[in-house]
Amino acid sequence: MSKKILVIEDEAAIRRVLVKILSEESEDYQVDESEDGLAGTEKIKKEDFDLVLCDIKMPKMDGVEVLEAIKKIKPEIPVVMISGHGDLDTAVNTMRLGAFDYISKPPDLNRLLNTVRNALDRKELVVENKILKKKVSKKYEMVGESEGISQIKDIIEKVAPTDARVLITGPNGTGKEIVAHWLHEKSERSKGNMIEVNCAAIPSELIESELFGHVKGAFTSANKDRAGKFEAANGGTIFLDEIGDMSLSAQAKVLRALQENKIQRVGSDKDIKVNVRVIAATNKDLKKEIADGKFREDLYHRLAVILIKVPALNDRRDDIPMLVNHFAAKIAGEQGTVAKSFSDKAIKLLQDYDWTGNIRELRNVVERLIILGGNEVSEQDVNLFAAK
Repeated sequence: MSKKILVIEDEAAIRRVLVKILSEESEDYQVDESEDGLAGTEKIKKEDFDLVLCDIKMPKMDGVEVLEAIKKIKPEIPVVMISGHGDLDTAVNTMRLGAFDYISKPPDLNRLLNTVRNALDRKELVVENKILKKKVSKKYEMVGESEGISQIKDIIEKVAPTDARVLITGPNGTGKEIVAHWLHEKSERSKGNMIEVNCAAIPSELIESELFGHVKGAFTSANKDRAGKFEAANGGTIFLDEIGDMSLSAQAKVLRALQENKIQRVGSDKDIKVNVRVIAATNKDLKKEIADGKFREDLYHRLAVILIKVPALNDRRDDIPMLVNHFAAKIAGEQGTVAKSFSDKAIKLLQDYDWTGNIRELRNVVERLIILGGNEVSEQDVNLFAAK
């Protein structure tokens, strides 16, 4: 597989030598050249390179400026600096700025080729790691090709790499938490934690302590200092599920956290800085909750920068055959058995079913049919065992 290398060097003689050495070293090396930093940077903006060799002292734009520009434009490209005798300190300094390595003029052939090989290997590893990180874990797979699900996948691809806040709406059991996990795992924050908080499951008097932590003595059972979920999610994502059930006082504190990137533990007046992306979800109509005075309008607008509506299963019946096969394979894997198939008539019956419990209900029904049905799940099995 060919590797594209760009040589940025203002001295024509040295540029020619480098291009010649690299071109002759391997037929896989496609070598391009630029005579100054400005021209080189423009090429990097327009084309993908696997490696850049860049001189330090150049007119128009020096090597340090080129390195800084590359780290902003395409940080995955390794940059090897070319240093003259007087540039050694600067060359060492560029390593701190993210240069892969440096070679001195005139270049030693073995040192040059070893450095190039190592840098290209590193590039491959970085790209592989990025691809792996973009692959969402099987646990949170989003199955379906219906129009509604395809639109959600497109939005996630655009929104995940940003820090934009997202509000996910939809009935219970539709898979809102899967959307949240996709957003986190396809983001640059995937190295950090994703902390989930079910706002409906925590008593209103404890929600603030759960989110923001507390100091010793803040309330009767607070016998030691404790960090909250926002601190645990620092550098990552916090997922506030069922945010429509959050108390108004907790909403006010979440609003402050979003506005100022600061929180205060319960019982403390000390600010703690947090760097957290907030994703929220609800099955409630928040516009109605606002009208009823149960949800803050200013918080709604802070959260709903991007709004994702997850459709009910009854509105995406075309996905049911795919979902049934997905769950059948998953359940067989969990139980260590062979996946059962479903007859066409069984699938058709499941497509016509009224799925008030959405995806969650479908999974339970599939599991029941696999346990109780025949070797191939039939229409009769569905009539017998899928009934509510």
